[in-house]
Amino acid sequence: MPTKRVGIIGAGTMGRGIAQSIAAMGIEVFIVELTEELAKEAIQGIGQDIDAEIAKWGMTESDKRAILVRIKTTTDLAILNKKRLEVVIECVPEELESKREVFKKVDEILDHEALLITNTATLSISEIAAGLACKGMLIGMHFLNPVPKTPLVEVVRGLATLDETEKKARAFAEEMGKTPVAVFEYPGYITARVIVPLLNEALYVLMEGVASAEDIDTAIRLGFNFGVGPLTLADQIGLDELLLWMESLHDELGDLKYRPCPLLRKLVRAGFLGKKAGKGIFEYDEQGRKIPGSSPLLYHH
Repeated sequence: MPTKRVGIIGAGTMGRGIAQSIAAMGIEVFIVELTEELAKEAIQGIGQDIDAEIAKWGMTESDKRAILVRIKTTTDLAILNKKRLEVVIECVPEELESKREVFKKVDEILDHEALLITNTATLSISEIAAGLACKGMLIGMHFLNPVPKTPLVEVVRGLATLDETEKKARAFAEEMGKTPVAVFEYPGYITARVIVPLLNEALYVLMEGVASAEDIDTAIRLGFNFGVGPLTLADQIGLDELLLWMESLHDELGDLKYRPCPLLRKLVRAGFLGKKAGKGIFEYDEQGRKIPGSSPLLYHH
């Protein structure tokens, strides 16, 4: 049976992208946020993301209306039961305790079977699920940013995840128009583990004054047929999110290739978080478009 109602807990960059993608498939979405203000910001953010696509002729005003009418917001986690949500997706920041706290509350509230998804790039599904009565219904699905445009999702089982849960997760991914790939639970999975060292090294090249940010991106994009340069990609992911990924991988694996570049820490501490903040390695206008020449060489020999 097709999915009819989905709940999303946390509506930052990833939560908004997932909500938009699901609503675009004709599915009703309920965003659960901590405050009414954050919920309002989530809807505004989705509207702005769609407006950026409309400006590029990628979507229409009617698409926007159809998507937004399917998205509701609330601060009440009991919506899980009130609307008998079939799928619940957690999208809080990449911190183990935050995610465990969310599912502890879900475990206490939920009174029916549902597919429970944690959206994580590096954390252990088994550790998130530990001690929960609902652990068999919990699985990891790592969506990549920007979610509406990226056709891939990594499906990650925990030790307690049931076969039926994985089957439901793969079917749901396909319902969203995504290609699911099965990943054994291991820090970083496929995508984060492979891409993080590249992004980190690009930041080192920038910090050491080897080339400008624009030229680094151009060299890698054209030299290796990438769709986007590594520094632009880092800004799209969110520099704070990238830092959390790196710290998690470094803690779990102890490998120096995951040690965050000092420039990354400096940018995050300064609040330069990337595209979502309007400034990261590059600067962005109100429509989220990169401003040409906005990232001079940050360091000189």
